[in-house]
Amino acid sequence: MTRKRLSLAATDTFRSLHVRNFRLFFYGQLVSQTGTWLTMIAQTLLVLKLTNSGIALGLLTACQFGPVLILGAWAGAVADRANKRKLLFAVQAGAMLQSTVLGLVVLTHHATVGAIFALAAVQGVLTAFDNPTRRSFVVEMVPPTELNNAVSLNSAIMTGSRVVGPTAAGILVVTVGFGWAFLIDAFSYLAVLWGLWQMRPAELYSAARTPRGKGQVRDGLRYIRSQRRLFVPLVMMAIIGTLAFNFSVTIPLLVTGPLHGGDRTFTVLFSVLSLGSLAGALWTARRKEVTSRQLVGAAAGFGVAMLGLAAAPNLAIAFPIGALMGVASIAFMTASTAMVQVLAGPEYRGRVLAIQSMVFLGSTPIGGPIVGWLSDVAGPRAGLVLGAVSCLVAAAYGARALREPAVVSRPAPHVGIDDDAVSLAD
Repeated sequence: MTRKRLSLAATDTFRSLHVRNFRLFFYGQLVSQTGTWLTMIAQTLLVLKLTNSGIALGLLTACQFGPVLILGAWAGAVADRANKRKLLFAVQAGAMLQSTVLGLVVLTHHATVGAIFALAAVQGVLTAFDNPTRRSFVVEMVPPTELNNAVSLNSAIMTGSRVVGPTAAGILVVTVGFGWAFLIDAFSYLAVLWGLWQMRPAELYSAARTPRGKGQVRDGLRYIRSQRRLFVPLVMMAIIGTLAFNFSVTIPLLVTGPLHGGDRTFTVLFSVLSLGSLAGALWTARRKEVTSRQLVGAAAGFGVAMLGLAAAPNLAIAFPIGALMGVASIAFMTASTAMVQVLAGPEYRGRVLAIQSMVFLGSTPIGGPIVGWLSDVAGPRAGLVLGAVSCLVAAAYGARALREPAVVSRPAPHVGIDDDAVSLAD
């Protein structure tokens, strides 16, 4: 009986994988995103080795995600009017080239901090286009009944790759060096390119493309402002994304500082955090609906877990708290993303998801240097406390804003979202 229940649970958790196009996308992205985390962690360790500075790590984060803040809204408009499969293919091919150049720069001993920052900015430009296109493309690969499951599994791809990627990066850095980590990332893009090439366009649930026109970015912003169920999660994401999701700044400084660890210890703690995120993503994949109570509760839980990590006296305590922080952080991310992806009108989805990327990834260039400076001045524990406070503030705002009756200018679809996604009053 127990085996049968486990089998049914697994089938329910991964049910959207029966769709061939999404299955190709899922496995390709799983390999590619693992390679991406090789580069992300190796870049962080390389800059830390060259500078030993929290501010430098914050500036690296700004280079990686600053283009999302600058280009994100326009990139979302491009995604709304483009063939998403073809656009993704071009962007992923460009990312493969960028990782190749980064690896060659390191192997030829030209890896200055300036060169690393410049190539990180190139990756940021590609991310600005990749994020809204990839996430809105998920909606076109599965039927509406499987949308919430597909969104959660897409989050699981990101978190699952963070389990393997950081650990692999730590091993590669100390065995074969930074350059080969970047080149292995470049090779991993072949998986996602092959998956996109093998898809059957006739089996996609493609939305009508938005025609080219003036004022499309402003129109998207007005649409978001008129939809409270979209606006509130995005404001919460802006607050938390700016000051809490700066793990690449706070965690290496915490491990190599107060917790007296090294590079390998940092990658292990990062993987433990990611393992918690993966467990959280798979758990949320089984849910048929996403509620505003879950969104607010996850934000509050994230804040409490960050306070716990900030107070951890040693690595033995930090590891389990890191896992809990991973669960809470991905629960918030999944709830926010599912609400935005499902409730956004098809003609606005690319722009709405681009705005979400802007307030999440694009806010990091603002928060990264601030958290890095605070960590240098007052210690990395202070940087974590600042992130925890931002989570609790966002949770309080969400609880109050979503309790009030929603006023919208046009009806939005309710696939996978129940009425509690609008009101917390009951």
